[in-house]
Amino acid sequence: MDLLLGPVWEALISPFAEFAFMRRALVATLALSLCAAPLGVFLTLRRMSLLGDALSHAVLPGVAIGFMVSGLSLTAMALGGVVAGLLVAGMAGAVSRFTTLKEDASLAAIYLVALALGVTLIAGHGTQLDLLHILFGSALGVDGNGLLLVAGVATFSVLALALMYRGLVLETFDPVFLSAHRSGVPPWVWQQGFLMLVVLNLVAGFQTLGTLMAVGLMMLPAVSARLWHDTLPAQLLNASVQAALAGVSGLLLSYHFDTPSGPTIIGCAGALYAASLLLAPGGWLPRRWMRSHRVA
Repeated sequence: MDLLLGPVWEALISPFAEFAFMRRALVATLALSLCAAPLGVFLTLRRMSLLGDALSHAVLPGVAIGFMVSGLSLTAMALGGVVAGLLVAGMAGAVSRFTTLKEDASLAAIYLVALALGVTLIAGHGTQLDLLHILFGSALGVDGNGLLLVAGVATFSVLALALMYRGLVLETFDPVFLSAHRSGVPPWVWQQGFLMLVVLNLVAGFQTLGTLMAVGLMMLPAVSARLWHDTLPAQLLNASVQAALAGVSGLLLSYHFDTPSGPTIIGCAGALYAASLLLAPGGWLPRRWMRSHRVA
């Protein structure tokens, strides 16, 4: 038994037991899994999956300006990222309202400009290492302030989702009924509040996963969860569990094989997505098996 437990301890437990930076990374990743993945479920249900990716790029100019003003100050970069993300979302809505462009087209154009501007600003006022840190993050480099930011955003997001749940579900599945039902809260309030939560979680995730990778922990588990379940509560739970599993697996693989933590975590989420495509009730193998039995 000891011969079996020894390697298991060394591979799975020892990194977190021995190193404080691994414990901080674990807590930050689990907190992000708890709040970001459920938001991804709502994004997929609202057919706004690419919005998360667009907003993750859109926060970069604000992060870059915060970096230019205060260096690698987490507070300045987070504040700049929130302002930039909300500004881009508002601009995309305004363009779609006052022109013939749809919101997705205007958002795609604006976020590409924002991404180019952010990379240019960081590259012109920092080193290559600074640029890589902001774009791809480092979960293993999360400090106390970063952990407080992630924990605070996670707590606020979970409470806000609980309070907004009924209105958000109605606005997602039956916006006409919500408009007709005089609840005292205009429908746009639910949408804008939801977008604010998305931006906050993307900003919270940029230090651990980077601005380019933060959306991965939000969307990949959410898409996988839809293959496993038809009901919304089950999808929300499955997405959080998959995100947490990807986070723990990614941290361990990053530690043992000396790979970048952010891309490794997203790679693990991608592996779970691939397994879901094959094995989930909505995946390829079960559907093929059902079709073959129907023919027979």
